[in-house]
Amino acid sequence: MEALELTVVLPAYNERHRIGRFLEAIRLYMDSHYFQTYEVIVVDDGSTDAMAEMVEQLADGWPQLRLIRHERNQGKGAAVRTGVLAARGHRILFADADGAAPIDQEARLTEAIAQGADIAVGSRLLPSHRQEVIRRKSRGLFGRMFARLARRLLKLPVRDTQCGFKMFRAEVARDLFGEVRQKGYLFDLEVLGLAVRRGYKIVEVPIRWTDVPGGHFHPLRQLPRIVLDLLRLWLYLQNK
Repeated sequence: MEALELTVVLPAYNERHRIGRFLEAIRLYMDSHYFQTYEVIVVDDGSTDAMAEMVEQLADGWPQLRLIRHERNQGKGAAVRTGVLAARGHRILFADADGAAPIDQEARLTEAIAQGADIAVGSRLLPSHRQEVIRRKSRGLFGRMFARLARRLLKLPVRDTQCGFKMFRAEVARDLFGEVRQKGYLFDLEVLGLAVRRGYKIVEVPIRWTDVPGGHFHPLRQLPRIVLDLLRLWLYLQNK
């Protein structure tokens, strides 16, 4: 089998009404830029909305598309971990299933990897004349505040820790995700925290991003648990 250049991992939970359009965009882009040297892995994290059946239908005519299913909902971090550990590409990108970051933004992350980064983090917070970010004010404010707290507490070299568009060298991804314990919102922080402690080079790259309505994450409602989990993660990483 010809070596695969890129694996795109899409963690998804009840995304039937949003993931289809993004998958179509991914197919058009990847077929024209990567030909047969790519794969797309959708990890269905226990969905109940018939999303899996829709993805399976697409996969019948698209050999580069694979579906992996969790029997029950485990969390975004668990879904990303499953996809990453099943990936066969030399580079592994995980992206949000709603397509908030257009797939063509992978080229910016690929460039960073080619220039020596082990991890390229898409960012909605870095200033850039090329950057175009459209976010709801409430989520944008929470995201900036949380990222600032997490960055200082965990000593991370990244402003936008929670952006759902990150690329890894395959061997780096397998090393980090093989150890990740966080199954939910904080998995990005654990991955980045472990990467810093292992000396991997992390580069933050500005990307285009448009907030897509209909998500399942409600940060203010889950804030107490998020803060508690953040403190537990901080304690855990102190021993790494």
